[in-house]
Order: sequence, then structure tokens, then C-alpha cells
Amino acid sequence: MLYYIIMKIKLQKQNEFNLNKSVPLAERMRPSNFNEFVGQEHIIGKNCLLRRAIEANQLGSCIFYGPPGSGKTTLAHIVTNVMKGEFKKLSAVTSGVADVKAIIQEALASKQMYGVQTFLLLDECHRWSKAQSDYLLSAIEKGEIVFIGATTENPFTSMTRAIVSRCRIFEFKSLDDRDVISALKNALNNKEKGLGSYPLEVDESALKHFAWASSGDVRMALNAIELAVLTTPFNKDKKIVITKEIAEQSIQKKALSIDETQYYDMLSAFCKSIRGSDTEAALYYSQRMLIAGIDPLVIARRLVAHSSEDIGMADSNALLLSVSAMHAIEKMGAPEGIIPLTHAIIYACEAEKSNSVVVALNYAKDDAQNIKDDNIPDYLKNHQVLNRNANSRYKYPHDFDGYVEQQYMPNSLKDRVYYKPSKNGKEKTLIRKKFGKM
Repeated sequence: MLYYIIMKIKLQKQNEFNLNKSVPLAERMRPSNFNEFVGQEHIIGKNCLLRRAIEANQLGSCIFYGPPGSGKTTLAHIVTNVMKGEFKKLSAVTSGVADVKAIIQEALASKQMYGVQTFLLLDECHRWSKAQSDYLLSAIEKGEIVFIGATTENPFTSMTRAIVSRCRIFEFKSLDDRDVISALKNALNNKEKGLGSYPLEVDESALKHFAWASSGDVRMALNAIELAVLTTPFNKDKKIVITKEIAEQSIQKKALSIDETQYYDMLSAFCKSIRGSDTEAALYYSQRMLIAGIDPLVIARRLVAHSSEDIGMADSNALLLSVSAMHAIEKMGAPEGIIPLTHAIIYACEAEKSNSVVVALNYAKDDAQNIKDDNIPDYLKNHQVLNRNANSRYKYPHDFDGYVEQQYMPNSLKDRVYYKPSKNGKEKTLIRKKFGKM
């Protein structure tokens, strides 16, 4: 009889072990406290608002937004652990009003009977409709639940204003390579939840590749290294050796054939070639980077930026073409998307140049930061203030054939000139009708 009891206990433990191993590594290694959490120091550092609010048990409803794998869901779990609450999770893709209604009813019961606060994490919260979002408003306002939204989209543009106005917004950044490598090493050394029970040898170059190829997504890096470990056979020394080549196969992204210094040097040379109108050099550096394994979107994003910084108003079509090329890369990928990208590079190089946009930006930003004159003329305010002096009232430009002279700037800045057209391209044809700017 004792034998059967022992065997049953062993079988139960084995089943628990197998069940745990079937859970992806990224989920098994999910941090449960601040000490295990990596990255996002700008919002959860010891003296930061979010960390203080959580530790003081004063966190209200909030929205976490940022790229995948940056720790949004993990931090929501940590919140409930630290604040000792009931944790409920829904996905905006698959849930609806009925699901939220049930959770709110449970939350009310838990709070009334046991004094336990319920935290509702809604993944991909930007996917909810206005009607679905509005159902949460009353519960959030009354404190019946603490809402934590997680999204990869900017909530200010993708969510209803009513929800956003009732939440604190915290932006998550992509993890840097050091944070990702730290998470990988924790998983490799953890025998209970990680890969520490395997006889492993992981090259430093492999770890660096996992970190680089994941682009700050620690979930992707963890799942890739787990795949590498589970699919790599033992060598003659009965060890599993993970090399950079195995890392490339596991994360499906080829390692760069250039080092970090060469990468930034080539990117700089590409940008300066556009500014210098050297089409051949820009094409060469772009192809060199693509062949080396750099994401085409990196090149496309720099092209978009320089189309405004170095070409600007001299030929605004450069910006339109660059944005179109970036969109083509996102939708088509390589190699087809490389054709419109090359098209845009050639156009940007051959276009006339002007830096008037970035100069105007810097002048305006400097005044906005250092002067901060908010004495807006009365006739420009949202609710027009009628003045006895008829000349102080707002003049509607369309009543004057499209333009009429009047002061728009505060008095302290009324003579400022930020934008000064160059004599290049289409800028030389611009006519500035404002007083003193002809």
C-alpha cells in the first residue's frame, strides 16, 4: 500500500513538472517583484512616481503603452502582488461588455465582503469600441476596480478620451541589449523555472545576437533561446552548446556582418550622403547595410527624418515619397519593398536642399521653453472676448480675400521670425505676406 502511495506522489510531481515545462519560458520567468524586473527605470526607478504610487498602495487606474515584450503585463502582475489585490485579465480582442460586467460584480462582492481591491488588466485595450470603453467609466470613477490598460498603440490617439482622461499614462520603452541579456542569463541560471537544469554552454556572441535580433522584446528573446536549447543535440561531452549560428536559426534573423561601430558609421555616412546630394554614395551605403542584415525600416525611418531636416520646404515631395517608401517596406517587406525605398533615396539625393524646417523648429522650441508667454490676444481665444475697441476683434481672413494683417503672437514675441525660406527649390517661390516677413 505504501508503495502505491509513494508512486502516486512521484507521478503527481512528474506531471506538475511536465506541465510547468510546457509553459513557455517567457511566461515561467515572468518577474513577480521589482527586484526581478528589468528595464523601464524611467518610470519604476526607486524615486519615480509609478514606483512610489505602487509601494504606497495609492495607484489608481492607468494605461501602460509601449512596444511588445517591454514589461507592460508583467508590471501589472507586480502591481497586484505588491498591493495585495485580486487580479483579473481580459483581452480586448476576445472579450466584451458581458465579461467586464461579470468582473465588476465580482469586484464589488470581494470589496464588500473581504475588503480586497480588484485589478483589471485589459490587454490591447485600444481595440475596444467606444461603447465597450464607456461601460468601464462608472466602475473606474467609483473605484470599484482599478483599471490597467496595456497597449502597443499611443492611447492619446487610439483610445476614447473619456477613458484616457481618467487614467495615468505611462510610456514603456524598448529594452536595451543589456537588459535583454540580463533576462536571458537569469533564465539560464534558474533551475526551478528556467533552463538551469540543462548542461548548457552559451556563447556570449549568441546572447548578444538574441538581444540584438529581438529589438528589445524580451519575450521574443526568451522564447528563441528556449527553442535553441530544446532543439540542439548534445555534443560528445554531453553538453548543449549554443553558438551564434544556432541563435540565428532560432530567432530567424541573420547576424550583422558588420560590428556596432561600423553600423553607426555607415548609417551616418548614408545620412550625410543624402544631405550632400551624392546619390551613388547613398545607394551604396544603403545596400551595404541591407546586405549586412540591417532592418530596411531603419534606413526608411532615417530617410523620412532627413527628408524634412535636409530637404524640407525646398521640395516637400521628398517627405511624401519617403513616407510612402516606409509604408511599402512595412507592407511588402524585402525584396519588393526595396525598390520603392531606392526610388525615394534617389529622389531625396537629387532634390534641392533646405534646412529651414529644422531651424524654425529649434527657434520656436527655444522660445516655448524659455519665454513661455501665454498671454494670448483675447480675439484668438476659444471664447472670443468682445472689446469696445472694434479693432481688437478677430478678423476672419476669408473675409479679406484669404489674408488680413493682425497680431497672432503674444506681445513679447510679436516680432519673432522662426521660418526663413531659403533660395532653393520651391521655397524661393514662397510669398510671405505677414507684416515684416516679405
